[in-house]
Parts: sequence; C-alpha cells; structure tokens
Amino acid sequence: MQHNDSSASRRKGTVPKRRPPQPGPSTSVSTPQPPRWGGVSKVPAASPKKRRFRPGKALKEIRKYQKSTELLLRKGRFARLVREVCQSITHETLRWHMYALMALQEVSKTFLIRLFANANLCAIHAKRVTIFPRDIQLARRIRGIDSL
Repeated sequence: MQHNDSSASRRKGTVPKRRPPQPGPSTSVSTPQPPRWGGVSKVPAASPKKRRFRPGKALKEIRKYQKSTELLLRKGRFARLVREVCQSITHETLRWHMYALMALQEVSKTFLIRLFANANLCAIHAKRVTIFPRDIQLARRIRGIDSL
C-alpha cells in the first residue's frame, strides 16, 4: 500500500533533497563573476597546523602533584586522625612525637599512592578508566594485605 504523502514514504535516516537557491529580487542574474580555475587556487594551500594537545584540569593536577614532593594531606588533620584512631584502640590519650607523625604520614602517602596505582592497573585491565572499589579490593588481595 503506497501513499502519496512524502513524509510517509520517506525512510528513517534519509534526508530529503533540497532545491537549489533561487536568486532574490535584489540579486541580478547577469552579474559577472570571476572565472573559476579548475581546482587550482592562486594561494598555495598551507599545511594544516598540528593541533596542540591541551590537557584538562585533571591532567594538570596529576602532573603538578607528580612533580612535587610535598605531603598531600595537611599535617594537622593527619595528626588529629592518628590521635583519634589511637584513642579508639587504647581508650587512653597517647602522645606522639612530631617526627613519628611525619614518618607515619610519609609511609601512609606512599602506601596509598601505590595502592591506587595498582587499582588503576586493574581498572585498565578491565578496559575502564574509572577506579571502582572492586579494583582496590583486588589490588589489596593480590598484594596480600587483605587482612588490613
């Protein structure tokens, strides 16, 4: 069953043919136009400019923190966290030396960076770019620190 309606006979995804533009009332048909050179232009074609890679905010931050040696967590906040964990374990107030807290913070930073690097490898192996909790769990299990 065929319809004469053009919209009904048109298939999905096809584009209707357009008519060429008609000259307007202000445009004269006999206006002389410059001759066209058969595909040859007078100006030599410049080689296409190489598109420079511009990293986004996340990549800039990654490069910034990879270059620096500063601690990523603030000293005071880390010290409060350590004291809170110690108090929850021993139920008494322990005093910490400043160098002991700095050493603990350095070790914690190194541990977390390596854990996230291994979790990133797990995510890449799964053909993803986002780290999921299961990637961190797998990295810990492979490392043999599942009991922590």
